[in-house]
Amino acid sequence: VTTKEPYIVNPPKGVATISKVAAIDLGIKSATPRAMSNLGIQVHVLPLDTTFEQIKSLSPDGVFLSNGPGDPSTMNDVVDLVRNILLEQIPIFGICFGHQILGRALGFETYKLQFGHRGINQPVIDKRTGKVEITAHNHGFAIKAPTEGTFNTVFGAGEVTHLGLNDGVVEGLQLLERGAFSVQYHPEAAAGPHDAAYLFDRFIELMLRYPRAKAAI
Repeated sequence: VTTKEPYIVNPPKGVATISKVAAIDLGIKSATPRAMSNLGIQVHVLPLDTTFEQIKSLSPDGVFLSNGPGDPSTMNDVVDLVRNILLEQIPIFGICFGHQILGRALGFETYKLQFGHRGINQPVIDKRTGKVEITAHNHGFAIKAPTEGTFNTVFGAGEVTHLGLNDGVVEGLQLLERGAFSVQYHPEAAAGPHDAAYLFDRFIELMLRYPRAKAAI
């Protein structure tokens, strides 16, 4: 499902480019890079087998881990790639399958749900604010992670940020000491609600807060 060749989605005419993102195509939807480009992100969509060195050569401000099909426990090469990106302290945003990949890179296991989340009206609560979002899902696997308090990883402390209200599934993660976060649902929300569209703005804020130049010092 991944692209055979890299391609670039530029911001539309009249929108200034404010950052450059390397998007790892695990089965990306065209609406996703378009949503980012509309906010001023130049999106470099890259094949699944892109190397860490190739990503570094682009000097991206951030890395996006896309949605896609499959069992996250089989994606060892991509998980290793994400660990290298975390060590380089390049900001990361993952959705759906990318959320599961980030979770495994942080050391968590994944498991197959008895009943997958399919559809556009899935209630998710942001544990930090108490706000409930109606979100779009299409996944059959989930992350095992502590849902209370913080957890420790080799990349620093983190926390579960979102939970599914139907079954308590982990719906969001973030690291607290460097720029990395993910959600299990789809913020581009084609044919669905737009409650999560703000997450692309949050990615931009993360890239500004954790610029690569600062991380490399």
